[in-house]
Amino acid sequence: MTAASDLYCVLGNPVAHSRSPWIHARFAELTGERLRYEARLVPIGGFADALAQLAAEGARGCNVTVPFKLEAASAATACSERVRLAGAANTLSFAGGAIVADNTDGLGLVADIMQGAGFALAGRDVLLLGAGGAAAGALGPLLQQAPRRVLVANRTLGRAEALVQAHAELASLHKVELLAQSPQALEHDFDLILNATASSLSGAGVPVSASVLRAGGLAYDMMYGPAAQGFLDWARAGGAEARDGLGMLVEQAAEAFALWRGVRPPSAQVLAELRALLAEPAR
Repeated sequence: MTAASDLYCVLGNPVAHSRSPWIHARFAELTGERLRYEARLVPIGGFADALAQLAAEGARGCNVTVPFKLEAASAATACSERVRLAGAANTLSFAGGAIVADNTDGLGLVADIMQGAGFALAGRDVLLLGAGGAAAGALGPLLQQAPRRVLVANRTLGRAEALVQAHAELASLHKVELLAQSPQALEHDFDLILNATASSLSGAGVPVSASVLRAGGLAYDMMYGPAAQGFLDWARAGGAEARDGLGMLVEQAAEAFALWRGVRPPSAQVLAELRALLAEPAR
């Protein structure tokens, strides 16, 4: 008899657009792991029921996307230090009735910046735009790469200050200057600009002046596809290299896959294949 495949999925609302099922199916094919991975739409207010349903089906784990990452962290019986710092989880593992939460978003971001873009973070000046869940998930892994300075800019300054305070000990450990500021008060340019706001998703303009761009620097939008195009155009017009978040998507999935299966998938190959797939004209 053929052994049954282990069940994993991504929970979100909306979720039909998710590329995660394709990514994990390709990881499984390339590593020889037996699993099936689904996208499941969860009604607002229905996250706890969705987890209970997964447990009843014997699922091994799940990814969590907007707007349930905070609920995922709260639902866990144990969590990683990354989840404790971010207050949000995107990866859950199920075993023996326990729910173990992790956050692979920041790990995926750092991997794509350093390996995909070939950009070294040590000693650099970094501007992190936003102070929500995406920014919170990214900040810890960024600090661990020992940039010279990280400035968190957010429209609501208090949220940026709270995020900085939560990461102050980690910043001190890695000798990183960590500051909070309002976007309007920015006066310097940066080696790396990370857009973790919802501006691209909502179609709004870039929330800072082009004066923050440094010629030859890297401007990175955590969104990908058409949503990121405005930010990428803005960055290139200012003389910066521009990169979208598709690599982050694949790399965070690779981190989750490795947590679940103990096998590191070939993320660079899968990213190249996914970019080629998305570039194909619609038929």
